[in-house]
Amino acid sequence: MTRGRVADDRQMLRTAAELSRDLHRARPAIYWTDLIASALLGYAALALAIGLSSGVAALAAATVAVFALYRAESFIHELTHVKHDQLPGFRTGWNLLIGIPLFVPSFLYEGVHQLHHARQRYGTAQDPEYLPLALMKPWSVPLFVLVSALAPLALMIRFAVLTPLAALFPAVRNALIHRWSALSINPDFRRRMPEGPAARQWRWQAAGASLWANALIAGMIFGVIPVRAFVIFMAVLSMAAVVNQVRTLVAHLWENDGEELSLTAQYLDSVNVPPPGLLPFLWAPVGLRYHALHHLLPGVPYHSLGEAHRRLARTLEPDSAYHRANYAGLAPLVGALVAKTVRRG
Repeated sequence: MTRGRVADDRQMLRTAAELSRDLHRARPAIYWTDLIASALLGYAALALAIGLSSGVAALAAATVAVFALYRAESFIHELTHVKHDQLPGFRTGWNLLIGIPLFVPSFLYEGVHQLHHARQRYGTAQDPEYLPLALMKPWSVPLFVLVSALAPLALMIRFAVLTPLAALFPAVRNALIHRWSALSINPDFRRRMPEGPAARQWRWQAAGASLWANALIAGMIFGVIPVRAFVIFMAVLSMAAVVNQVRTLVAHLWENDGEELSLTAQYLDSVNVPPPGLLPFLWAPVGLRYHALHHLLPGVPYHSLGEAHRRLARTLEPDSAYHRANYAGLAPLVGALVAKTVRRG
């Protein structure tokens, strides 16, 4: 690939910085309202899916639960970028409401996702969130999606079994920290030992997730939780993970073979799916439809990305690199990625 040799579009970078200066403040009312509404809708729909006897109605409720809880889960991305003094208590609230109950406490992502945005790491072997999928074999894409369906079960086992063992055995603890404590897609990524405040966050979140995972298992063993309810719960989590993995397929073009990229090249390897399409509201929630723009302006909160996009689209000339990262929808992007792997295969 030659993307690494794409020169930076200085005009685009300068304009993006200038037009977004007033958009960096997170608005707590929006964050809390969106999170609580998504969580309440998701859990209510999940309860309906478990309680309804009609298969069609239960399936409809489960579908609502998948997308509502997926939206609530997606705030984990915001936690890695937002200034916590602008959202006091939000990280703790999100973990208690979503992260721990769904086996995705924020320590699995905080301290990891930031490496994906590091100027010298993006798209290289040191990037925890990058695989050159477009340069891989045709079976890589379906396998990439299918593996995600097992992620909730794997995370549950991680917290129910490995977390207690790690408290007793240093060897297990080291392996758990380095190999199984990051929501990453690069299998070669190894996480470092946390320190200071990060270690304290890690400990209480991991302990909470471990207690919750073991409570679920004990509830099934002693008949308090019906097996059917547990299966539906895990199926909803699995489908949410699959939706997120499909969304990840089109977050980037995945065409870099490991060389260091300019900021503009990183932007062009990323994807915006701006309006008028409505479906991205479901499969790319909480600002993820503006993923390329987010790589330009990682400090802009999700609720301001739409305004940032409108300003840039109006201001920049038609030949600006900015417009080349905007795409129409999910299906053409997935199709293009699959076609690239087939050609290589």
